[in-house]
Amino acid sequence: MILLRKSFRALVFCWPKRPIALCSLILILTSTAGAQTDALNEIEDSVVKIYTTQAAPDYFTPWRLLNPRQTSGSGSVISGNRILTNAHVVANASYVQVQKHNDPQRYQARVVFVSHESDLAIITVNEPGFFSDLTALTIGNLPDPLQEVSVYGYPIGGKTLSITKGILSRVEQQIYAHAGAYLLAGQIDAAINPGNSGGPVIVDQQIVGVVMQANSGGRAENLGYFVPPSVIRHVLQDSEDGIQNGFPDLGFRTQALDSPSAKAAYGLRKNQNGVLVIKVFDGSPAEGVFEENDVILKIDDYDIAEDGTIKLSEDLLTDYKHAIDMHHIGEEILVTFSRAGIEQKAQLIAQKSLESYSLVRGEQFDQIPQYYIYGGILFVPLNMNLIKRWGSDWARSAPVNLLKSRNEWSSPDRREIVVALQVLAADVNLGYHDWRNWVVDFVNGKQVIDFEQFSNLLQENTEENVVFENQNGYQIVINHQDAIASEQDILTQYRIPAAHSGDLFSE
Repeated sequence: MILLRKSFRALVFCWPKRPIALCSLILILTSTAGAQTDALNEIEDSVVKIYTTQAAPDYFTPWRLLNPRQTSGSGSVISGNRILTNAHVVANASYVQVQKHNDPQRYQARVVFVSHESDLAIITVNEPGFFSDLTALTIGNLPDPLQEVSVYGYPIGGKTLSITKGILSRVEQQIYAHAGAYLLAGQIDAAINPGNSGGPVIVDQQIVGVVMQANSGGRAENLGYFVPPSVIRHVLQDSEDGIQNGFPDLGFRTQALDSPSAKAAYGLRKNQNGVLVIKVFDGSPAEGVFEENDVILKIDDYDIAEDGTIKLSEDLLTDYKHAIDMHHIGEEILVTFSRAGIEQKAQLIAQKSLESYSLVRGEQFDQIPQYYIYGGILFVPLNMNLIKRWGSDWARSAPVNLLKSRNEWSSPDRREIVVALQVLAADVNLGYHDWRNWVVDFVNGKQVIDFEQFSNLLQENTEENVVFENQNGYQIVINHQDAIASEQDILTQYRIPAAHSGDLFSE
């Protein structure tokens, strides 16, 4: 209707004194401009504002929630009456609402699917007719370097839709700030502020990226980052059955092999390049296939350079991990490797990543923290949620002994670290009131494997005393009967609802 009105005005302007050729040109230009305006209007209508109430657990006092906070983000309508946004926009959310462009009403929404590692989420609105006047945007292809893109969203500081432009300056693997995953990401020079998160990056009326948090370095630069189309498509396909499988991990770790001496030592020819296998995890797809000191030469058809990169196009290099990331669970991955100079091939089945290949688990969301209080001592498993509780500068402010644990591999004998986080002062723990952030390696001489086994050791203890010991020999000794007898009084005194999290000891 808008286009018809514009064409009619053009005809009135032309009739009857203008040349026919000029009138035809005016009609064409008017129609083209009108079509472009309509396309832009459709994009604007398809970008929504998302309001959330988030209440994350307090990992310092894991039986409590932090104060609820109101946040906002952006999203875009895609096929199937779905809205694509960031995972961090809806993480730990107790209430989600969506607001259309130029519409004051807020509609209650629900989360359909979340991929925290890729910082992507899908939500929907059940209100009848909500999507009837909205056009679903399609997923396009990754822009070329130096190509101009448009960023749509609702940054803080205003209520209306914001559109900024920028140039694609870089595409490479980045550490995603939300959950710490290492995935492909795009970088643009458009200003992106809080509230823009989850908004689309647009080229030719298609989504070519989803704005996400800046990388975890926290530097104040005039740069923005987005989730690229390949990662978006992977998540959308993963969401089809409603089960979050994530990105596969074959269960080996490598280092760059750019030293000529090292290449020769591991049997590579001068024209061969690859990465050196330094760790193979038990129970992983790589177990029994790779050995330490093997050299990975190719993933599928991608040759691996000496610095660990692969060539996705003439203008794009990125970490070889991307070739694995783009597979789905259950698919075969062809790996070419060299062992003592002999080239071999193997087909590995892509599997879900184990809970953690590190002794320190990655940050988790939408989950209740684990804890166990024994003898007034609060024990918790060490994870990134706890470490980040020390604030935005956690890499400097968190205890050094906990930070160092991030560099240790897990094994069947030790899958998790248990920390005596704090002591709730009472008679039963007299002498230890100032002990905190203390790693427990042994309980009555038995090595701690993980938090569940640690909790069972306490629950099933028959010894008179329980001796907690670290690897340096320092000990905490608690009388078992005193611990049991004082438990309820300690819980009452410190207003704690239960001695342990509800998931422990459940059948």
